[in-house]
This record gives sequence, structure tokens and C-alpha cells, in this order.
Amino acid sequence: MTSPVQETRIAVTVADYATAVRFYRDVLGLPAIEEWDTPDGQGIVLDAGRATLEILSPDQAALVDRIEAGARVSGPVRLALQVGDSAATAQRLVDGGARRVADPVVTPWNHRNARVETPDGMQLTLFELPGD
Repeated sequence: MTSPVQETRIAVTVADYATAVRFYRDVLGLPAIEEWDTPDGQGIVLDAGRATLEILSPDQAALVDRIEAGARVSGPVRLALQVGDSAATAQRLVDGGARRVADPVVTPWNHRNARVETPDGMQLTLFELPGD
């Protein structure tokens, strides 16, 4: 089935724009697609790869939090990013200003997931597929 949506953009409003740009662009390494700085404000669009929308029931979200972080810790939105090495990426992000929420775990669905919280408070699940 072909999706009627060509692109998904997640728009995040942050109090400290410069810190967020530095973290996502420079530390995580997402390349800029477009950027603007006008009298009305600043913005940047970063390439974060293919987008999907994962919808979870409250019970499933609680299960994922328990598996990845040991307790219910995320809010209604958590970004999950597929990376080549979840542990190394998590460490790089912690070194760049993120807070480690939990060490990497192997999930029941056989992903290796690490959880961090960005300087702007967004929780990220960094997931690595088997064989990556």
C-alpha cells in the first residue's frame, strides 16, 4: 500500500534554539535541509531519514518504558531513531549534552535499545536492529 503522505515532519518548539540545533545537527549529526533566520524567528529542517508513525496504547507505552528504562518515564511523544550502534550513539549524545535515561538493553523484539533525554527534554530511543 502506498501512503498518501510524502514526508513526515516533526516540529519541535524549544526554548533554547541554539542548543537544540547544536545537539541535533552537530552532535547527533542530522544534516540540514533548509534553514532560516528572519526577524520573525529561526528554524531549521534536519534530515532524519525515513519517518514512520508509531501509535501505542498507554499499556504498550508503559511496557516499552519498563523494558528500556525500568519505569514509566516518557511523555506522550518519544522519538525512536534507528542507528547503527545504539550504545556508541547514546554515549556520543550524552557527551554532547543529553542525559542518560537507561543503559542499552536487548528488547523482547530483539532490538538493542538505549534511552537518552535531549537538552530540550525530548526522550530518544536509539534502536539497533539485529545484524546492523
